Amino acid sequence: MRRVAKRISETPAKSFGMYERAARAEAAGLQPVRMEFGRPFADTPEHIKQAAIDAIRAGHVHYSDPAGLPELREAAAAKLRERNRLPGVTADDILVTNGMSHAAFITFMALLDPDDEVILLSPYYPQHLGKIELTGGKPVVVDLDAANGYRIDNAAIAAAITPRTRAILLVNPANPTGRVYTEAELRGLADLAIAHDLVVVSDEIYEDVIFDGLPHVSIGALEGMADRTVSMYAFTKSHAMDGWRIGYLAAPKWLLPALMKVSTNDITHVNTFIQYGAKAAIEGPQEVLDHLLAEDREKRDFTVASLNQMPGVRCASPQATTFAFPDVSALGIPSQELAEMILDKAGVAVEAGRFHGEAGEGHLRISFGSVSMPELENAMQRLARFFNAL
Repeated sequence: MRRVAKRISETPAKSFGMYERAARAEAAGLQPVRMEFGRPFADTPEHIKQAAIDAIRAGHVHYSDPAGLPELREAAAAKLRERNRLPGVTADDILVTNGMSHAAFITFMALLDPDDEVILLSPYYPQHLGKIELTGGKPVVVDLDAANGYRIDNAAIAAAITPRTRAILLVNPANPTGRVYTEAELRGLADLAIAHDLVVVSDEIYEDVIFDGLPHVSIGALEGMADRTVSMYAFTKSHAMDGWRIGYLAAPKWLLPALMKVSTNDITHVNTFIQYGAKAAIEGPQEVLDHLLAEDREKRDFTVASLNQMPGVRCASPQATTFAFPDVSALGIPSQELAEMILDKAGVAVEAGRFHGEAGEGHLRISFGSVSMPELENAMQRLARFFNAL
């Protein structure tokens, strides 16, 4: 019988939001300014590319350790102990993955049985939803309040916990809101996880894209959380390595064999020679990160200042990430309709806030990190003309 599995036919289709519409416009010969998705504008730093090139030339083009190169896992473990304060992490606790998406998918595959529930905080990163659903799990959305600065609402999370709840998914810093959660907020969330015996799956891909000196706190570093947290990282945003598809996770010893079982059946292991580039990213000059962050800070400040001069638009300054999340609710236009109008009439691709859950309605997500400064200036001029003409 010609049919696909129910896990495919009975779950929602994967959507990339406004990306697909913008790509069609570009293919038709139009030239939209592409600010709807989180691709870094910057190039991968040269020392990282050179490390991968050197690895190829040295013949590192064959099978390697299924968990990842030992030297990369050693470097990642040292970084997590020193910078993230994850207690006692060793190379044996690390699994190298094909980026953040792979890390999240194998985690949910290893954790969830059919109908197990995972709590997400909304506005959320929508690409995690499909991973939960494909594994048979059920996303349970807890809305955060824009008026409260999208602070973690532990009372609302507690009310959403049921006997089927298996995990809480945390994205910190948060995409799309740009929030950096405080240690106090995370401590409250950790207390809930401990009290209800839940796992926290922590996506920390923007840990190095934080502005104004705010500290990043890894929830796995908090007391009582080491044995119930999967901490996930990638080089995508911090080192402009989105096309490399490489990241890593740190997991409790009781869970790592299950993660290995899923990962080795899926990919065997991550591409060998790009792992040398990832090692160079961890151990190489950190001044590179300072330079990339300074560029993003300049773009953030220009974007926020520009948006706040447009009628019907209010934009708080994001604490982290490469996204602005302006409030356009005063216009009374649904965010998806507004995003389509902006693409069609202004030639700027932005994402609808509704794509990030009901709590995102009334907002747009604008990726200032995906374009050059001249392109950003052009986009803001186009948006100003659009909003002034409404």
